[in-house]
Amino acid sequence: MKNRLKYCFLFIVFLSLSIGSVAFQNIYSQNNNKHKVRLQAYYFKIMDSASFFNIKATSKINKKNTRVSNIEISVYNSLENEQIKLGNTITNHQGETRFLIKDLNSLKPDSTGNYKILISFKGDSLYKKASKKVRFKDAVINAKLVTKDSINYINATLFDKNNKIPIIDEPLILRVQRLFRPLTLGNEFSITDETGSILTPIENGIPGVDGNLILEIVLDDNDDYGTVIDLVKAPIGVPIVDESTFNQRTMWSPRSKTPLFLLIIPNVLTLGMWTIIILLIVNLFKIYKT
Repeated sequence: MKNRLKYCFLFIVFLSLSIGSVAFQNIYSQNNNKHKVRLQAYYFKIMDSASFFNIKATSKINKKNTRVSNIEISVYNSLENEQIKLGNTITNHQGETRFLIKDLNSLKPDSTGNYKILISFKGDSLYKKASKKVRFKDAVINAKLVTKDSINYINATLFDKNNKIPIIDEPLILRVQRLFRPLTLGNEFSITDETGSILTPIENGIPGVDGNLILEIVLDDNDDYGTVIDLVKAPIGVPIVDESTFNQRTMWSPRSKTPLFLLIIPNVLTLGMWTIIILLIVNLFKIYKT
């Protein structure tokens, strides 16, 4: 009896180990079949407007970089002892998404003034989990339009908001907003001096709607501060002359603005043809009667 119990016990142990081994192999195989995801995040700040992250998700599938769409990404404020969740976002068909930071002041920096953000993807049936840590400081650009000797300048100051110190020897780009992409003005960039300032002249003769230009002062893709943009509205442009013929009767105007000759001539020809056809039918009917 004891031997039977012993054999039964050994059989149960062996069966449990076999089932566990098979389950482990299945899980291991499933994980190996999943694709790795690479996350990229870029920090942007527009002064007096918004702060956000542009996030991209890609994966190498069949030796090709593929954009990963429709996956949920979580964003956390990473602290030493806790992770404060800021929200979720979902990538579009291009594998990209934008996560808006509603209030930068609600984030907590560390003792050095750095903000630490964790971008996380928990994984799914196709992709393995992935994460990306982003660290940045809060920079501020104060820009204004000044005029000296009939020449217009942009005077901008760049400084670290938390440490309250000027940021020196950093390139600032001056450009003007356009429909498709901004137009860089003057030299490629201007370097901030020991006070964190630049004084950059603005070219004359730049066209703008009603003579207004939207100037952008940009700290572009900095390793410590990300991308920071300040916007200045400057009424120093050349007013755009509206040469559009949209509301005139031209060949390329909308249907309601068809040229008059295109309305009159075809209708007269059509009416004339129908008149001839009707007269022929009437005459044929008279001939038939006689």
